[in-house]
Amino acid sequence: MTQTEHTQLVVIGGGPGGYAAAFLAADLGLKVTLVDAENNPGGVCLFRGCIPSKALLHVAKVLSESRDAKEIGIEFPQPKIDIDKVRAWKNRVVTQLTGGLGQLSKQRKITYIQGRASFINSTTIKIMKNDKSEMTLSYDNAILATGSLPIALPFAPNSPRILDSTTALNLEDIPKKLLVLGGGYIGLELGTVYAELGSKVSVVEMMPSLLSGVDRDLAVILENRLKGILSEVKLNTKVTKLTEIPDGIRVTFEDKDKQLSTEDYTKVLVAIGRKPSTKNLGLENTKITLTDRGFVQVNAQRQTTDPKIYAIGDLAGDPMLAHKASHEGRVAAEAIAGHKVAFEPQAIPAVVFTDPEIAWCGLTETEAAAKGRAVKVVKFPWAASGRAITLNRTDGVTKMIVDPETERVLGVAICGVNAGEMIAEGVLAVEMGSSVGDLKLSIHPHPTLSETVMESAESFFGQATHIYRPKKT
Repeated sequence: MTQTEHTQLVVIGGGPGGYAAAFLAADLGLKVTLVDAENNPGGVCLFRGCIPSKALLHVAKVLSESRDAKEIGIEFPQPKIDIDKVRAWKNRVVTQLTGGLGQLSKQRKITYIQGRASFINSTTIKIMKNDKSEMTLSYDNAILATGSLPIALPFAPNSPRILDSTTALNLEDIPKKLLVLGGGYIGLELGTVYAELGSKVSVVEMMPSLLSGVDRDLAVILENRLKGILSEVKLNTKVTKLTEIPDGIRVTFEDKDKQLSTEDYTKVLVAIGRKPSTKNLGLENTKITLTDRGFVQVNAQRQTTDPKIYAIGDLAGDPMLAHKASHEGRVAAEAIAGHKVAFEPQAIPAVVFTDPEIAWCGLTETEAAAKGRAVKVVKFPWAASGRAITLNRTDGVTKMIVDPETERVLGVAICGVNAGEMIAEGVLAVEMGSSVGDLKLSIHPHPTLSETVMESAESFFGQATHIYRPKKT
């Protein structure tokens, strides 16, 4: 028997955008229903993305540091890897975090429904519950937060030897030979994990460099370290055919000169990007419109072209990042609650969680050049950082993009150990419209990696203590 109920706000999708929106809406006094197929909120990020991948990247970092320790006089025996225990630990991390979100949902008295929702019209959804029962739910407003899916290769065989960013995190085994299709951040992060666990990992990328779009002076630092970790990197190369063979996958490559070659791998990981998840949602029964790229069209409040429905996160446009989704969710919740708000960030940080990490926010040097915008780029090399030297990790750089006339900080970029933990200072500087002098005059603790931000700012004036670069007149 179909149940019919009503709620003030229904949030469809329980990822970082969806649960952030639902939680804030409940805090603001709205009656909220949250619909997701999982047993707890968390979405792709917690169940199959950000969190499990970072847990495994920590494992990779431990292995890497134990190997590098011999350079400072400490040598460990060859590590013994219990893959079942590694997998169990990763799963415990996910269970702990998603379970905690489930408790927070209950404390806020949010109605949580396990199932999949689709629109009947602009004010009603149908929910097919996990227990196979069905219900309809009318609402005053809805927030759509269904996220994104990995892009599949149309010619890839249906084989357990073909992995995507979701199945790769299951860590079923450590393939002897792994090919990663895609030199973006997802491919490099997962490729690093498998390489440190013992796979012979190769990466193929159709563009002329890895991490296309990232400033080259940052990407090259990572590329140099990857040379000692990865088996091979094929650039300017396309994969034209994947064929399953008895003990693996045969891959056909085409290089920039159209020359073909083949090689066999135990498994292949396809990491060529993600696409918005908009299928089977009944969007055709609403007034929602999609962009040419398949994203849901939204305004500054994240309201779609259907006034009752809002959209946030990956399906509302680039960048596809969890923290962007969370902030969009909060804006949508506040807008629905009647507050005057808009999603107008000056700097959305991005982090590549490889080793070294790469992080940036605001205007990049590459973007400035493409726009023909006059900027002053200042850098502080980590080879001059006392803290970096004590960590035996001088392969880093901190740089700022500064307006030469106003001296306003337009962007910050960092490559090095823990760059992701440091970039928030750059975000604050850009968002607050700080001048480079503000960062120069902010006293940073010594000895820390964060000092490189201050000294990068000092170098704008030709006054950095630990490097000698007089200001040109």
